[in-house]
Amino acid sequence: MTQAAKLRHLLQQDQCHIMPCCFDALSAKLIAQEGYALTFMSGFGASASRIGAPDLGLMSYGEVIDQARNINGAVDIPLIGDGDTGYGNAMNVRRTVEGFARAGCAAVMIEDQLAPKRCGHTPGKAVVGRDEAFDRIRAAVDAREDLRANGGDILILARTDARHDHGLGEAIARAEKFAEIGADILFVEAPRSEEEMREICSAAPLPHMANIVEGGETPDLPNAVLQDIGYSIAAYPLSLMAVAMQAMVTCLRSMQSDERPGRMEFAELRQRIGFDDYYNESEKYATSKR
Repeated sequence: MTQAAKLRHLLQQDQCHIMPCCFDALSAKLIAQEGYALTFMSGFGASASRIGAPDLGLMSYGEVIDQARNINGAVDIPLIGDGDTGYGNAMNVRRTVEGFARAGCAAVMIEDQLAPKRCGHTPGKAVVGRDEAFDRIRAAVDAREDLRANGGDILILARTDARHDHGLGEAIARAEKFAEIGADILFVEAPRSEEEMREICSAAPLPHMANIVEGGETPDLPNAVLQDIGYSIAAYPLSLMAVAMQAMVTCLRSMQSDERPGRMEFAELRQRIGFDDYYNESEKYATSKR
């Protein structure tokens, strides 16, 4: 089964899937080891971990694709890639979708922000007009269909940030049109109440993704409530990065006074990274012992 087929199967289930977001191959591997069914390559996290810079459109298409390829090489669960604005016009969107498919992604997110994009819960973001927004999704859907005709596959996650400047009505209207064009999953960013979330999910008959940024504009609701609202996926884009950064800062500060805070034992660390699997597999090859 392809990764895209796996994701379609998950979306058919009557369940809101908790989706911790990864930022590199190791974080994705930990997510898979803990039994989660899918993950998302957070643009916020990938930009921070790869180039040490904020998610403000600074990572190039090539860098993002390389990060996605590395993550897919480490796990066998569906990965949704962050295609931002598609890195240009509609023809660039087509290339972006094709690139994420070749990198092994089950789905790619394409959004309607102006380039350079902004993190959805930070100041300064704005969206393109309807015609350009719809052309981006139309191009993404066309690329998906071309891939299918040639033995490939990928899902299209269509995102709108129109709620910020233009209100909920415009955001829902764009999402409904994305569904009509042929998107597979809808993502209306930054609703500000449970009532808005319910209105979004009832508007278009497609799987919806909630984006739960701790401290952001969207309510951090229990998974059972998100499922009742109508969401199929609950993404947590910063949870792993936030706790990892806090742990690293705590460790660095404590080392200055010769302390060693709670940490993973070396044996478990080796096992989770893959040393044990490597050595077990290498036993088949006599020359691999050196």
